[in-house]
Amino acid sequence: MFTIELTLKHTPVPLSVQKKEQEAADGLYTSIVGELRSGSDKLLELTCDQQPGKKISVLASEIASVQIFEKTSTATASGRPPGFFALSADQ
Repeated sequence: MFTIELTLKHTPVPLSVQKKEQEAADGLYTSIVGELRSGSDKLLELTCDQQPGKKISVLASEIASVQIFEKTSTATASGRPPGFFALSADQ
């Protein structure tokens, strides 16, 4: 199972959908990145393979970042899921 995770502008909680096939996940990732590059205000409708009733619609212009990862690899050695940054309690 592959997860495509979106981070939206001004929203701390990421949105995600899962795809069973790597080819489908890569295609969705590529289409989202294409919309980001074009700067379009297009409405993207995403569906989830793991939860068939789950649907997400988001304006492409509100997406801050997108990442793709294999669900079986979500637990790293540190026990943290993959992401763009990590907040540390050590200061």
